[in-house]
Amino acid sequence: MTSAAGTRAYRRLSVEERRGQLLEAALGLFAQRAPEEVALDDVAEAAGVSRPLVYRYFPGGKQQLYEAALRSAAHDLRQCFAEPQDGPLTRRLSRALDRYLAFVDEHDAGFSALLQGGSVVETSRTTAIVDEVRRSAADHILAHLGADDPGPRLRMTVRMWITAVEAASLIWLDEEKQPPLDELRDGLVEQFVMALAATATRDERAAEVVRYALSLETPDGPLGALLRGLLPLAGDAAHLL
Repeated sequence: MTSAAGTRAYRRLSVEERRGQLLEAALGLFAQRAPEEVALDDVAEAAGVSRPLVYRYFPGGKQQLYEAALRSAAHDLRQCFAEPQDGPLTRRLSRALDRYLAFVDEHDAGFSALLQGGSVVETSRTTAIVDEVRRSAADHILAHLGADDPGPRLRMTVRMWITAVEAASLIWLDEEKQPPLDELRDGLVEQFVMALAATATRDERAAEVVRYALSLETPDGPLGALLRGLLPLAGDAAHLL
């Protein structure tokens, strides 16, 4: 008698289903190892198919498969920042970071390989895919800020913060995933608020954004907690005013 598992394993899949199965297997492997350490035989074994079948769907071999897997991962990362534009800005940012950091946690070594580069399968196309994720994240955040015409200073602040998020994610992985994710998320939100406030002192467009963001916040939110923590420090620096 054929087992249920055997029936599922040999069920004829559509072209899109089979392609998705191979991409899922590849992403799982890239999450555990650097791309250059993953062979097509590994992908075939993980998907429960033959090596020729992998080549049938990805005739360009490992490079084509890696780029396709990267595009799939990039799509998921872009969606992390697709947050409804309502409620306090810090709450929206926290939810987006929860999704982003969950992706980092799940993909681990693959995320490191994705951002750190240096892989033998890295090309101008793979770099462009990663850069598109960064641009998309910046556009989402600027939209949440209500900044249709942000200007160079505000745009730079947002892009620098995205770089800080990436760096913090890599450090977090290197530090054996410490501190806990919720602390990392809250710290990144606070860093964004402080960077935005610093930019607002020099840029009127950023100042408008800060005023708008402040109007949406609640006393029990992350910004309220940050300000209450800063007040004692500000008192100690009264001689600077």
